[in-house]
Amino acid sequence: MNTTAQPNPFATRGENERKILQRDPNPHIFRPFALRSISTRNRIVVSPMCQYSATDGMPTDWHFQHLASRAVGGAGIVFTEVTHIEPRGRITPYCLGLWNDEQRDAFARITRFIKAQGALAGIQIGHAGRKASTARAYDGGKPLTPDIGGWEVIAPSPIPYADGHLMPLEMDQKTVDGTLELFAASARRAREAGFDALEIHAAHGYLIHQFLSPVSNQRTDRYGGSFENRTRLLLETVDAVRSEWPGNLPLFVRISATDWIEGGWDLEASVQLAKVLKAGGKVDLIDCSSAALSPRQKLTIYPGYQVPFAAAIRSGAGIPTGAVGLINSADMAELIVASGHADLIFLGRAMLGDPYWPMHAAKALRSRFPWPWQYERGDIY
Repeated sequence: MNTTAQPNPFATRGENERKILQRDPNPHIFRPFALRSISTRNRIVVSPMCQYSATDGMPTDWHFQHLASRAVGGAGIVFTEVTHIEPRGRITPYCLGLWNDEQRDAFARITRFIKAQGALAGIQIGHAGRKASTARAYDGGKPLTPDIGGWEVIAPSPIPYADGHLMPLEMDQKTVDGTLELFAASARRAREAGFDALEIHAAHGYLIHQFLSPVSNQRTDRYGGSFENRTRLLLETVDAVRSEWPGNLPLFVRISATDWIEGGWDLEASVQLAKVLKAGGKVDLIDCSSAALSPRQKLTIYPGYQVPFAAAIRSGAGIPTGAVGLINSADMAELIVASGHADLIFLGRAMLGDPYWPMHAAKALRSRFPWPWQYERGDIY
């Protein structure tokens, strides 16, 4: 399997790229994007970013201000951080959840405000699997054993994430079936809370990614071995989610396009998976990230380093994609969309540093994207 880095599309800029960046009065990143029955106001997405600030899975005032400010700041879609389908699926004790109706009702306040600002409200749901039960990075990020507030973790195979991490219980068919029911229940609550878009987290070494990769999946049953078997849980999760998620609303899947490990999940497998997801007709976009399955990964990070994955999956599978990975300037974002590398731009660190990044990008690209009237006096940059 090929785990080598893909060519950097920003290393050189030819005549076509120069034309793209000649200040189009209608920049591509500020054009709407249709998703089933709805449409984004632009191509800029607030990427799911863990805040580690929940109480018993409940969103707090911190989550309200974090997500609401990005909606005010002009993003097209504002995604929650990964929101877990059961308590043992949390990365840390401070992660969000959507396993009860109280959590659903707390999210409803957030979705109402996001949508009132003209953005779409998105939620990412997932399960951490063997990477669950850890302290926050702020607190050191070490595994938490049950005697110090941790819990038992599950995975496709009894292989810990790394030395010193908890040994996971291998999931039997009953546990698999129960997990699918939990995904469906969380999708129902997301619908009831008023979210416009839902994303299944199948990346970054969490449970579904653990099933996809031969590095972490050494099963010999119908969920292990072949590509068809290793992708089975994701496909069943898509079906479970769609059983409760409306057909007129979009469903995304975030994947790690490569493990960056020889013999692991790679770009070729990701393109093949994207073709299967497109053929099923239930998934609308692939959110293309990479890595985080194992500390054995070897990669080089630079601005736009994951964009080639989005481009390869978009062209190879014919499905819309989202690009991520240190996209830090308006010009870079515009080039990615205008040149057909991806359809949406998912921003993480840039949005943490500047909730109003979309409005500042509009200024840089000379777009007429409006500021909220309350903030018009601040449009001076």
